[in-house]
Amino acid sequence: MLLDAHGQHTWKPRRLRRTYTVVVFVVLSSLDNVAIGLVPPLYSPISDYLNVSEGAVSLVTAAGYLLAAASAVGWAYAGDRSDRRRLLTVGTLLWAIGTGATALADSFPTFLLTQLTAAVGLGAVGSVGFSVVSDLISPRRRGLIMSLFGLSQGVGTLAGTLSGGLLGAHDWRRPFVVLAAVGVVAAVAYVPSEAVSRGGSEPVLAAVFAGGGNYEHRIAPADLHSIVRRRSNVWLILQGVTAQLTFGSLVWLPRLFQAKAESQGFPQASAIVVGTLFATIFQLGGILSIVGGLIGDRLQRRTARGRALVSAAGILAGIPFYVTLFVLPLRIDAPGTADTATITTAVLRSVVSEPAMAASFLAALLALALTSANAPNWFALIADVNLPEHRGTVYSIGNLANGLGRAAGNGLVGVTFTALARSVPAPWNFAVGLVAFQLFFVPTGIMYYAASRSAPSDIADVHSTLQARAGGIGAKPA
Repeated sequence: MLLDAHGQHTWKPRRLRRTYTVVVFVVLSSLDNVAIGLVPPLYSPISDYLNVSEGAVSLVTAAGYLLAAASAVGWAYAGDRSDRRRLLTVGTLLWAIGTGATALADSFPTFLLTQLTAAVGLGAVGSVGFSVVSDLISPRRRGLIMSLFGLSQGVGTLAGTLSGGLLGAHDWRRPFVVLAAVGVVAAVAYVPSEAVSRGGSEPVLAAVFAGGGNYEHRIAPADLHSIVRRRSNVWLILQGVTAQLTFGSLVWLPRLFQAKAESQGFPQASAIVVGTLFATIFQLGGILSIVGGLIGDRLQRRTARGRALVSAAGILAGIPFYVTLFVLPLRIDAPGTADTATITTAVLRSVVSEPAMAASFLAALLALALTSANAPNWFALIADVNLPEHRGTVYSIGNLANGLGRAAGNGLVGVTFTALARSVPAPWNFAVGLVAFQLFFVPTGIMYYAASRSAPSDIADVHSTLQARAGGIGAKPA
């Protein structure tokens, strides 16, 4: 038991501070996804105000994904070498400034500039935050805690979609102002968090930290070669391109339901509310990522292939349920001129009173439950197969691949919708386009299976390296 200089127990304040740190880095990591989720529900009013096409606004979103992912590599490399709390505070303030400035945009170039400014700051949150969280939890519980880390980001996307559609239905600027204020509060919340030691969660290094030692190894440029040669890293990074082609297309889900509502006779403002509510409700299955994380933890204790196999199975099994969700009709019993409260009540009631909507909800629940098993197990695998000083950088490289795929998916699906609209009327152009993009999940599942074959040897290599370093902790870092 720990005692301070006066012989008093110190475990309680240290435990409280550590708990606070976990809460800060898991819960507040969702805010970057809130920022990402704000714009898609507001494509129509933003494009009308800026006098550009919806496709042009969606390309800004795609460019933001790409820039956030690219900047994350630099943020993560710096985080693997220096003070991670300071970087997170600066990055959070930067995206808050860009988000707040978006509300002042009165032209398309200004809108583009402010969104890209926010994207640079967003690059810090996920990559550096992941490095911190991976050092807070033991390998046995990585799937569970990483599911909370991933779930917080999913909740952030839902909150962004919901606040964007509801707060911005009549004034698209309002949600950007609100989120900017929340971002400033988040930056302040990082300051009192605990400085987390690199490698602090590794059992093989426990004796080092208990004896007052530190893990002093830091990433160096020469390490990048070994990182990209590790076979599991190759598969875990490349799968993100194809997976995010599909996931990137799903940001148009509110637009699909908006189009279905408009075809039923709702005006644009009311249809935006309908689309936002249905898209939010239908993404609740993402909560079950916790189950995917738990299953990954359990199977990983039996075989080092476990996490990757869970991800492969979930991705492939979710495809038919997504297809069902896209093609089922939307039915809601409410007048087109109803206010937001009436529409909200009608939407919630339809999920239990309309068979088509109940079936849509079930399909969405199963689709999200299966494919969301991907996130916690991917996070945990990145930590499992890499050394502590490499994890933030590898995560950011994987996130860059994700960003490329998501940007391409978000941009290309918009072009696909436009092309399909020449021969297929709305909302079917949206439905058919989203169905087509599900095909990219197939190579994703195959690459996860390949990662399951290489992961055991890579995990063993990390363990043996840390064991050797723990034994020679008094020597200079290699």
